[in-house]
Amino acid sequence: MTSVLHNQEHGVLTLTLNRVDKKNALTADMYASLADHLTQAQTADDVRVVLLQGHETVFSAGNDIADFLQQPPADTNSPVSRFLRGIAVFPKPLLASVCGPAVGVGTTMLFHCDLVYAGDNAAFSMPFVNLGLCPEAASSLLAVQLMGYQRAAEALLMGEPFMVESALEFGLISRVLPPAEVNAYAQRQAQKMAAKPLASLIETKRLMKQGKTPAVLAQMDEESAVFARMLKEPAAVEAFSAFMEKRKPVFN
Repeated sequence: MTSVLHNQEHGVLTLTLNRVDKKNALTADMYASLADHLTQAQTADDVRVVLLQGHETVFSAGNDIADFLQQPPADTNSPVSRFLRGIAVFPKPLLASVCGPAVGVGTTMLFHCDLVYAGDNAAFSMPFVNLGLCPEAASSLLAVQLMGYQRAAEALLMGEPFMVESALEFGLISRVLPPAEVNAYAQRQAQKMAAKPLASLIETKRLMKQGKTPAVLAQMDEESAVFARMLKEPAAVEAFSAFMEKRKPVFN
């Protein structure tokens, strides 16, 4: 079974996370596939908009822990780094359709999307501290900018979920719909956008983001360096061991 489905129609490239039995937990192969599709879409004349989506019951549980521990990101050429940098610099409109849990990177990738439509069953979380790690995808910068420091601190330092009502208030998502309707609605919006002049879409997005992109990439680089160091430290080792052994971690 293909874990990332792709479909191109009416100028829209739709990338669907298709590992529902594992709650769409992302593997290195899935990151590589997503990164490759984004790279190709940048210069493809017949792609005007990219839409990321999951299932109506789950968007993504974040990283597949077993796969992640076997293939931890080593440098900026790792699949996860290629994907994160790819969404940060993607020049065309990038939309997302989110239902159910969006954990870790399932939430942080949304900071880079231009429009996000969510089901009323969506729940967002960035539980990096619970794993003895630090944020990624420049979320330590973008969450503060979008949510304000206090609310970002609650989300990142507590690592607890926040619901769709809060995400709408923060501006992380654009609209809330019934889960069964979200993917179809996002597809209609993507096609509507794809019918507009591509040069206007690209230039408008560039002008809105040009002052932020260098800071975002710099923050990603720093987060990645800290993340790699913390991954080898006792807190993360204990957190991941406890996860694999299905027990509560003990942090001394």
